[in-house]
Amino acid sequence: MDPVRWSGRSAAYESMRQQVNTVLSFSGYVVGEDGSLRLVPKAYTLGQAEARAGRLRAELQRRSVHPDVLRFCRAELLQENYFHAVFEATKSVAEKIRQMTGLTSDGAKLVEQALGLGKSGFPVMAFNSLRTDTERSEHTGMVNLLKGMFGAFRNVTAHAPKITWPISEQDAMDLLSIASLLHRRLDNAVLVPRNSNTSNTFELRPRNPR
Repeated sequence: MDPVRWSGRSAAYESMRQQVNTVLSFSGYVVGEDGSLRLVPKAYTLGQAEARAGRLRAELQRRSVHPDVLRFCRAELLQENYFHAVFEATKSVAEKIRQMTGLTSDGAKLVEQALGLGKSGFPVMAFNSLRTDTERSEHTGMVNLLKGMFGAFRNVTAHAPKITWPISEQDAMDLLSIASLLHRRLDNAVLVPRNSNTSNTFELRPRNPR
């Protein structure tokens, strides 16, 4: 964070300094404009949380994330860290799957019930028409991404206390971007007709494209 290393890139330096300071502030430190480390009060207040929420929302809007994800960038969720924003965003993906399919399970089990190809080769809901090997591979990849998100974030945040599983601002942005991708793909997924085990000619008609 020595300023001389960022000569001619002041905007990039300030952006990086802000990201570093967001994490350091939980331990009572910040990097000053001159690159030196300084002691500051630890970040606990709602005002500080609102500033974090503003930064997070601005960055996610710059990334054009799904509006269903932006709802979780609230100061109340970010008052101490990004733990609850990540937790609630991953839960929102599961809830969308339940609303679309009528299923009631959660996590990897829900993903497998709703999107697994199973013995018939056709899921309850599909990300594409499943007509070609490439499309079926893409569908399987999205299924694995969903399972990975729930395994790495949903299950951990549901059972681990936030004090032992901190999440940085950068990690929160990246995870919320993944949740955005999954929301967008689910918006364009379709329920597979029940007679599809004898025909693979169903059409992909997005229910609510964004």
